[in-house]
Amino acid sequence: MTTLVPHPEGLLACAHILDGPTAGAALPPAEAPTVLQSDTLGWVHLRAQHPDAPSWIVQTLSYLDPNAVEALLAEETRPRATRFGEGMVLILRGLNTIEGEDPEDMVSVRLWIDPHRIVSLSMRRVRAIEEISEELTQGRGPRDPAAFLVRLAELLNLRIEGFWRQLEDAVDRIEEEILFDSIPEDLRARLVELRRRSVILRRHLAPQRDVLRVLQGGPVPWLQQEARRELAEEQDALERMVEDADAMRDRMALVRDELQGVRDERLNRNMYLLSILSAIFLPLGFLTGLFGINTGGMPGAQTSWAFWGFCAALLAIGLAQLWLLRKMRWI
Repeated sequence: MTTLVPHPEGLLACAHILDGPTAGAALPPAEAPTVLQSDTLGWVHLRAQHPDAPSWIVQTLSYLDPNAVEALLAEETRPRATRFGEGMVLILRGLNTIEGEDPEDMVSVRLWIDPHRIVSLSMRRVRAIEEISEELTQGRGPRDPAAFLVRLAELLNLRIEGFWRQLEDAVDRIEEEILFDSIPEDLRARLVELRRRSVILRRHLAPQRDVLRVLQGGPVPWLQQEARRELAEEQDALERMVEDADAMRDRMALVRDELQGVRDERLNRNMYLLSILSAIFLPLGFLTGLFGINTGGMPGAQTSWAFWGFCAALLAIGLAQLWLLRKMRWI
């Protein structure tokens, strides 16, 4: 018997029927609970931050294990896959596409999937979810739970890969700037920001990769062999990104060391030049100080050309020092 569940305003972000003659059709919010409680495959995406989301899930999916409900509504999540009977709780993460926020601050997508219903939740907008909804509206998109899961993984990976390529391009530019010894003032800050982003992204990618690996080998009846192969491709893409993240960490460590080496070399060069100048002007300063004392008996004090003669002597001494330093290969 179908239980009527009131629909709070603003709770449903999108809802669709996935199979049958009306496959792809949008579900009115009031009809979504009825479809989810029937054998018709339906998908509902909820705004998890809505205050009525917990009560709606408990009433609509009253047969769910309490642990599954708790996983769907948890404040803090990490990628996971846990089977409950014929269904499964899946938590994946997607790139944050909200303008003004950090893309690597990834948004969790919580899903309950079984042969007859798909319920997803997210705290913030997830572009992959919106794209699936648009495809269904246009008469395309997934028609069963396995196809939905594969398509979601593809769209999540697509944006992660695009963002990852941007990070790699930024590291390449930094390496080129160091190579050509044209180090801008903000280079160190950019390097620190890239390291921070790559570390955060890898922290999310590694467990998500493990989730897709579990799905490939897990005993899930509705996950056909073809879907498992497609998930293997997505898992392989995540594997490459995790390996690239480890490689990028090493690259940025080398870039940091090279940056420090360039700075040290500049400092040493400057200190070297200052030492050379000090070595040249030390005897000249001694002589000018000695001949600047105001005591009697100073040689040339009564001679009109003595000042210019003294300047010529200083110039000759300076040139002699330069010749000597060059011969000793100090300069």
